Amino acid sequence: MSTGVGMSSCCLSGKVHEGTPVGHVETIGGLETYVSEPENKEKTKTVIFLVDIFGWEFRNTRLLADNYAKAGFYVYIPDVHQGDSLPIEFLQNVEPPLKEQEKAGMVDAAKNTAVVTTTLGPWLLKHREAVAKPLIDGFINTVKHIPGTNKIGAIGFCWGGRYAILGGHGPAKNADGSSIGGVDAAYACHPSLVSIPADFDPVTKPLSLALGTKDSLLDEKQIGQIQDVMAKKTDVPHEVRIYDDQVHGFALRSDWSSEKDKEAMNHAEKQGLEWLKKHLS
Repeated sequence: MSTGVGMSSCCLSGKVHEGTPVGHVETIGGLETYVSEPENKEKTKTVIFLVDIFGWEFRNTRLLADNYAKAGFYVYIPDVHQGDSLPIEFLQNVEPPLKEQEKAGMVDAAKNTAVVTTTLGPWLLKHREAVAKPLIDGFINTVKHIPGTNKIGAIGFCWGGRYAILGGHGPAKNADGSSIGGVDAAYACHPSLVSIPADFDPVTKPLSLALGTKDSLLDEKQIGQIQDVMAKKTDVPHEVRIYDDQVHGFALRSDWSSEKDKEAMNHAEKQGLEWLKKHLS
């Protein structure tokens, strides 16, 4: 099977949505965190959003978190990039939506490649697993000890999608034997930088995946490999849903002017809500 799947400028595609987030910001476990609360304020079903490269302040992410809160989840979006997320301007300046990509010429494509090489590469190195995973695991541990917290789920997008999958491995062990990280259920949308089968073999918690057929980071062969690995895990609840003609980022950054893209985004949101309601109850 495949080794790691890299990240291209496609991770930067999409649209910024309209709306005003209604949550608030706290510092939790040393990280600035957007918090969106359900009407009853209960933390019995807690969800941690693991962000894409545009980070915890991206409006689309916060609006989606608010939707989960309206559905009864207590939601946290930690700044796991520690103030170093990529600027939102990259959404349009580097890689526009698919229908605009199709109109672009060779000069535009070459420009995109150059910007990705000089900007995204160093960023990914700075936020590699050895740096990011301890931050994420530590945040999960902090949330576990917040009074009222019961089960915890993780939702990850793109860069954060892989860490949602890793959270589905269950708690890891520190050098002193104590447990760190791990969630009760995970949902990963168009994850990037995944290793197949290495990231999927250790999954022990319920895992749902939303993948697009036009994702430049996961081709049909790689999606098939993931399906094969997960199919062998008969003792672990899982699902892999495939969204036709959807590019990387569709569950968070779909173009609402396209009815097909908007519908796919809505279905992906429903997929996550239903999965986490079932496995965090």
